[in-house]
Amino acid sequence: MSSELDAIFQEYEQLAAQAEQLFDRVKEQFPAEVACTSGCSSCCHASFDLSLVEAMYLNRAFNKEFGFGIRRSAVLQAASDADRQLTRLKHHYYKQAKSGMTDEEILLEAAKERVRCPLLGLDQTCLMYEHRPITCRLYGVPTSIHGKAHVCGLCGFAKGGAYPTVALDRIQDRLADMSRRIGAVVGSRFRELHRVYVPVSMALTTKYDDAYLGVGPAPKE
Repeated sequence: MSSELDAIFQEYEQLAAQAEQLFDRVKEQFPAEVACTSGCSSCCHASFDLSLVEAMYLNRAFNKEFGFGIRRSAVLQAASDADRQLTRLKHHYYKQAKSGMTDEEILLEAAKERVRCPLLGLDQTCLMYEHRPITCRLYGVPTSIHGKAHVCGLCGFAKGGAYPTVALDRIQDRLADMSRRIGAVVGSRFRELHRVYVPVSMALTTKYDDAYLGVGPAPKE
């Protein structure tokens, strides 16, 4: 099973590398528009969730790179703080939805929220840059999902202009397929395991053991 999981993670790494190549290509074509520079941490305060394959990949890399000690404890404390902030925000938007706010309005408002990534170091650089999620790798160039375009507000892409745009739907489909295959490889009894999405903070603190993955018979009540 370990070798099969390794193969899926290697496939994910290839997809992440392709995403980075797409970013580099757009940046090369539009250097004045792409504002990303070393030390800019705008994307490190954006809220987004990870698919199962990304969450498990990041968790595995984190546990390998951060053994027991002060550095690990600091990141986990930051993850706990971020989780509490995200929980409050989700509760707030749940109430907003109940009061009649549309999904689109909620998404627009939520996009303005700033939650510091637990992997953002004191020097404003990523502590796990080589293993950062695909969303982080593409932040700063035009993207589209469900037919709607998105771009970092700090970048100089003119509204309505014709620019190369990365179709996130296709990337999300591939991530979902990898996540489904993880469930099959581990023999999960949870049919919807691949539909579980979590923020970076939770991906770091979760223990992806047999109990979480639903491996083996269900516990007796």
